[in-house]
Amino acid sequence: MDADRKGRREESPRQRLQGELRELRQLRAREGGARDRRTETVPGGPAPRSRLDQPRTGRPGLLTLPSYDPEAFGKLSERIARFLGTGRFIVWMTVVIILWVAWNTLLPDVVRFDDYPFIFLTLMLSLQASYAAPLILLAQNRQDNRDRVNMEQDRARSDRNIADTEYLTREVAALRQGLGEVATRAYIGSELGSLRAELQSLLKEIDDRREAPEAL
Repeated sequence: MDADRKGRREESPRQRLQGELRELRQLRAREGGARDRRTETVPGGPAPRSRLDQPRTGRPGLLTLPSYDPEAFGKLSERIARFLGTGRFIVWMTVVIILWVAWNTLLPDVVRFDDYPFIFLTLMLSLQASYAAPLILLAQNRQDNRDRVNMEQDRARSDRNIADTEYLTREVAALRQGLGEVATRAYIGSELGSLRAELQSLLKEIDDRREAPEAL
């Protein structure tokens, strides 16, 4: 013990600091190993949470639904709805129906797959209509959201324009009021002319008073 104390006393401050840093690194390494052992997954058990200071993104359940991108699905629905509202879709659908009816009425019974009253064709058209209606509604909802955002932006822009117009109106009124109080060249000239006339009249009176005693 005495020898250890003497050795520690003989150590320089730099060596002592290096020893403390080494002990701190060893302590951190042991804590990291214990944390890794605690976070190891148990076979058949739930996966550990990577961050305990953050909430879970989703609540686990018995049935996990597939995830999708709402923005990509919305764009796809808009494309489909835009195509359904064109004349090309009507022409192609008419051609397909005519070929379907002609195939199942004019060709022999061996190659027919949907005899009159064309139940399979009716089913396909009903299926197409049942999918087209929600896609069109989804596209309309997205367009309504965009229109609402555009209306809010237009309202905010109009409010800013009104505020700017009112500010400019107040500034112009202030400038007019200030210019009304500023002396113009004509006003200064008229004032100087009146002062000169008063000075001339005063000088004339003074001269008259001087000439009056001399005459007596």
